[in-house]
Amino acid sequence: MKRIFLLILLVNFFVIIKAQKHSEFTYVDRIMLQISDSSIYSTHDLARYINKKFFTQKEKARAIFIWVAENINYDYENMYVDSSLNSDEILKNRKGVCRDYTRLYSDIAKKVGLKTYIITGYTRKMKQINYDMHAWCTVMIDSMWYFIDPTWGSGYLKDNCYVKDVDDSYFMVKPVRFIKTHIPFDPLWQFSNHPITKLEFQNRKWKSKNKEVFFNFIDTLKRYDHQTEIERLLNTAFRIKNNGISSYIDYYNLNQLKIRIKNIYNRIAIEQYNKALKYFNDAIILSNKYIAYRNKYYLPYKSDANIEQMLNDIEDSLILSQNQLKLIKNKSSSLEVNINYLDRFIILELNDLNDTKKKLKEYFKVAKVYRKSLSQKEEVNSIKD
Repeated sequence: MKRIFLLILLVNFFVIIKAQKHSEFTYVDRIMLQISDSSIYSTHDLARYINKKFFTQKEKARAIFIWVAENINYDYENMYVDSSLNSDEILKNRKGVCRDYTRLYSDIAKKVGLKTYIITGYTRKMKQINYDMHAWCTVMIDSMWYFIDPTWGSGYLKDNCYVKDVDDSYFMVKPVRFIKTHIPFDPLWQFSNHPITKLEFQNRKWKSKNKEVFFNFIDTLKRYDHQTEIERLLNTAFRIKNNGISSYIDYYNLNQLKIRIKNIYNRIAIEQYNKALKYFNDAIILSNKYIAYRNKYYLPYKSDANIEQMLNDIEDSLILSQNQLKLIKNKSSSLEVNINYLDRFIILELNDLNDTKKKLKEYFKVAKVYRKSLSQKEEVNSIKD
């Protein structure tokens, strides 16, 4: 009988907590639920409305949450489809999966001035772990990090059907409590100096046993904000691997990261190759201009130094192209063929250029008197002008 009484007390306690959280935002919820569909055509419209009505970060975060939770339905039929919709398309369709919920929430949050990130990982409810990839948001509110799951906050699945039921317990959740239901792939997003491992999450151990290693997540996050895309991915993969791989979804996620890293390296290599190709094409254009000028017997008149500079400019472009090729790393086999092909052309052009420079010097010696007379005529014409 005592156990039953205690259980009733606990249930009542959580109901009271949930009610208190809801009552705190009654004013915000009422205003947001009064918005007519005809006035919202884009996330810019919604963000502008929120900024006009609310002033605190907490109110703005809540305004986005309640609107998304009430107006976006879970797209059960496409729950395993990787959505590529942008936030305005999601808003228009009024349905989506977890990535769509978080993409929409994050986009609006940024537009109202809130700092936010989208996080991926997997989840558990009670003792049951769901190894399907899930996405949620973290938002900085009044200098504190909180977690918001707009998908779970919108409703739930029951008997293969989506039930709309706004759940405030997934709004503004502190990291220490959120880790009991959501484990991010990257331990950075636990916001803990002693993040738990995936295995500890599986065993319902909410505090890390390894207290000797201190993880400075604040400094890591600061560096993350200033890193390039490839730096972020490389460091993320390193943290995930060090945190432990304990399920197929961990392996899958890490493999997807490696694919993204490889694709970015390929993209960077192609961009560098295209830059080298541009320098080479510039050299060819300059070379053709020089040949056209030479075929006109170096008329109209230019000084020896100016003509020599035309060849120097060609050489500079060829050397820039050659040096750019040397910078290319992590190149694919097909790109390496193109690189070697271009490098041979550059060498041929540089050899031809050296011959052209020698011939030009010989021309200056042979045509010295002739060119001097041209120079004097140029001076006379400039005086007349």
